[in-house]
Amino acid sequence: MKKNQIQLYKALGLTDAEYKEIQSRLGREPNELETYLFSAMWSEHCGYKHSRKYLSLFPSGGAVSHGENAGGVQIGDHVVVFKVESHNHPSAVEPFQGAATGIGGIVRDIMAIGARPIALLDSLKFGKITNNFSKHIFDGVVHGISHYGNCIGVPTVAGEVSFDESYTDSPLVNVMCVGLVHKDKIRSARAEAGKIVIAVGSHTGRDGIHGASFASKELNENSKEDRPSVQVGDPFTKKVLIEATLEILALKEVQSCQDFGAAGLLSSSSEMAFKGECGIDLHLDKVHLREKGMKPWEIMLSESQERMLFVVDPDGVDKVLQIAAKYDMPASVIGETTNSGRYKLFWQGKNVADLPPEILAEGPKYTINEEDPEYIGQYKALKLQEQTDIETAVEKIVSDPNFASKKWVYRQYDHTVGTRTSVKPGDAGAAGMWLHEESGVIGLTIDSNGRQVFLDPYNGAKNTVWECYRNLVSGGFEPLGTTDCLNYGNPEKDEVAYQFVKSVHGIADACREMKIPIVSGNVSFYNESPQRRVFPTPTIGMVGYINSPEKLINSSFAENETLVLIGRDIDENSKVGGSLYQRVLYDFLGGEVDTVDVELEIKLKNAIFSGLISGCVDVSEGGLFGAVFEGIKKGNTGFVGSLININDKEKALFGEITGRYVVSTNEPEKLNVPYRVLGKCVNNKLEFDGYSFDLQKLFELYDNSIEREMNE
Repeated sequence: MKKNQIQLYKALGLTDAEYKEIQSRLGREPNELETYLFSAMWSEHCGYKHSRKYLSLFPSGGAVSHGENAGGVQIGDHVVVFKVESHNHPSAVEPFQGAATGIGGIVRDIMAIGARPIALLDSLKFGKITNNFSKHIFDGVVHGISHYGNCIGVPTVAGEVSFDESYTDSPLVNVMCVGLVHKDKIRSARAEAGKIVIAVGSHTGRDGIHGASFASKELNENSKEDRPSVQVGDPFTKKVLIEATLEILALKEVQSCQDFGAAGLLSSSSEMAFKGECGIDLHLDKVHLREKGMKPWEIMLSESQERMLFVVDPDGVDKVLQIAAKYDMPASVIGETTNSGRYKLFWQGKNVADLPPEILAEGPKYTINEEDPEYIGQYKALKLQEQTDIETAVEKIVSDPNFASKKWVYRQYDHTVGTRTSVKPGDAGAAGMWLHEESGVIGLTIDSNGRQVFLDPYNGAKNTVWECYRNLVSGGFEPLGTTDCLNYGNPEKDEVAYQFVKSVHGIADACREMKIPIVSGNVSFYNESPQRRVFPTPTIGMVGYINSPEKLINSSFAENETLVLIGRDIDENSKVGGSLYQRVLYDFLGGEVDTVDVELEIKLKNAIFSGLISGCVDVSEGGLFGAVFEGIKKGNTGFVGSLININDKEKALFGEITGRYVVSTNEPEKLNVPYRVLGKCVNNKLEFDGYSFDLQKLFELYDNSIEREMNE
């Protein structure tokens, strides 16, 4: 082996063992171009080499198009398609473009199976908002999402934003897209031999090259040098591409479609050949380019945005090109599928790469360490001893950016474009989108809790799924399906490996308990720097449905309504590890994480769907006080009653355990679940257990804390 070749594969991120495996499976030395191809397809970002083995644990029964670019669930004659993905590393070095192109990529995944994108959701994690660097990243990410989403005409309807020191160096930007397609019009990425390959969309340039490899390593002080690996989005072109793509996919001559995502043309074309068990010949000098002098490997690995790849019957080529021309969209015939079983690249008539597609698509699959790390027991044993006066604690909770209103974020988003939005951001635990085609409403939510998952990866991840479930149930939606984005540090480190594997088991078990499938997902590793590692943060997106808008449940409480806690009540022995109040008031992290009572969760859902309640808020961050406060804030009312039922007042008010909701009802005894009457809604008052608060001051703190911090 030549010295230059050794230097090349190492520089591209391949290990010695991986390179030897490539040689063994090929039966020869890969050439320079082929080495570039393997470096991208065998990267963590594309190859899922540390996670593939474990993702097979996820239940998929009942999912539609599972294993394609995105999966979905069927409602009547239509399929709601959804997927969540990360764009973490790009957003850390170029927050505006990183977040914007994160939107672009997930939207293309939805388009690729023939669905029209109808909604966006996001889960965003940053360092403390008082940190100027984190503030810069936060501002850039929000502007990137709002700019791109608003321009393409897809509403951003729900999301979550969290701030914690663990995300200072490695912010998490997870974006979920939801689409809609008739069940008979779903397309596959599976190619067949004897077809023509056409690229449609923007010209290919050098932006985004090595993006997949960049996302497969830890961030460090030199990461800013990777800015050329961050793609540059063009939302106005994307808007046109959406319409062109859906019109092209309506042609019967179009057999399959794939978007140009990570690793660009390489990934999209090789996956098509692999899934279809066929060969493919690509003529790289026929790809429409934006820059002169591009080399074959640059053309293959470019992640220039707003591009789609189609496999078309020969007699449909002219129709595809005519539609592209109609939308003033560049298009090129760049190859053909074959029955050779080989992935071949040609440059100026010369065959420059010749590989079996399965070797590219099926890289190494690693088993990772699942042993309990020492920190689990150490943190579990920690006890919180301090106490703050309740008045101070309440003010700190309502003004903390993790709990306070996120209107500074969502007012920058167009959340009504498309006329489907029925439940707007901030109005409930889940957003609602009209499904006019079936006369119902889709419920959408996204959630995560890195603190709990750090303390107990299995139960913390399981609780995250059940929190999404409660978000939907509190709005009246029946949960139908799940998508996940799994954000962790370096999987080669035992502690991270344990966190990941246990989380996967927790998510899988939760979905089995709910009897709903995981339809799609994404894994993002290496979210760490030399200084710190992110909390293990599985982000869960969930979709539900309600067949009649009249059954939607309010998340606001009104004057004179009686508020009732249903479900579990907190006691001195309740496990509240990972609760927000511990982090906010004392910068404390420790204790045991609560577990789920599945039978009770189902009973609570049935009680909420009984028609006996008029308002509902699930109890999550901020505990019982947080749920009551959010409900009276949305209803612009107050509350007088009793919330404290144990000696540990902070635990009673702010402790987070599973399986409970605050509802407004006059007939709690008919719900057939455990309950405690809390009190009544009274305008302009907040009084409980001998404490009295300036309600308008608390409302102002809640409304303006983030904006005030961003203006400093």
